[in-house]
Amino acid sequence: MHRSAPRLSRILACAAVPVMLVAVGCSSDSDSDSKKNAGSSSSGTASTKPSEPTVEAARFDDLPDPCASISKKTIKDLVPEAKKKNGTAGRSNDLAARSSCSWNGLDDKGVDGSQYRWLDVGFTRFDSDQSLGSGAKRATAEYAKQVTKAKASEGAEKVAAEPAAGIGEEATVVTYGLSKTDEDFAYATVVARTGNVVVTLTYNGAGYAGAKTPSSASIVKGAQKAAKEAVAAVAETADAKVTPPAKSGSDDSTKDTAKGSSSSSDSDSRKSTTKSKAKSN
Repeated sequence: MHRSAPRLSRILACAAVPVMLVAVGCSSDSDSDSKKNAGSSSSGTASTKPSEPTVEAARFDDLPDPCASISKKTIKDLVPEAKKKNGTAGRSNDLAARSSCSWNGLDDKGVDGSQYRWLDVGFTRFDSDQSLGSGAKRATAEYAKQVTKAKASEGAEKVAAEPAAGIGEEATVVTYGLSKTDEDFAYATVVARTGNVVVTLTYNGAGYAGAKTPSSASIVKGAQKAAKEAVAAVAETADAKVTPPAKSGSDDSTKDTAKGSSSSSDSDSRKSTTKSKAKSN
């Protein structure tokens, strides 16, 4: 009995070894799986990034010819005896982004004096940019900037500003008086925005050699009329890029149908003649 006890202890000890190994192995596998799952979860979270909102596309991608944006009739009415009836274009490195044109003239009335007029129109277009914002948003900022600039014109007197209805999406007319070359000038600047384009139009006049200074009301009326035409020219330039439907297709098909009908009738006529000859023979 004493000899068998140690032997039994050794057997029990050996039998317990595999159980411990299995336990250790299972523990290692579960730890490894947990780490893998944690890793995949964290990597999935890191790879998911919120997408940035796409800015609104710009409405206009080009500008009109500034010197053709106002009708010749309007130029004749507003700037009598203009030195250059077709206007003088301003310098620009990119006419699709910024352009301008101006007219000036002196209408000599002899002993009744002379009337001087000056008209200038400028266009500024903004593209949509992911980092800077939409073209319309950028144009709105420029619109406000130009209104402020007009109000702060050097030497301006009796400055006033009010909304101008019916010109683009938003417009402001700024009026003021200005004395220069010993004459009193009446000024009106219309700043308007249409989509992603800002139109800035300035019209002024003065009387020389004893002639009266034009009324502010007449200068404002002329400026608003020209500004409406300039804003309309922006839309017309965009519409002109739309290709009209082709009309030649229907004409060609009509011609082809007519040719086909003619060919068929000629063929039938020849067949009838051949049959008649065969019968007579």
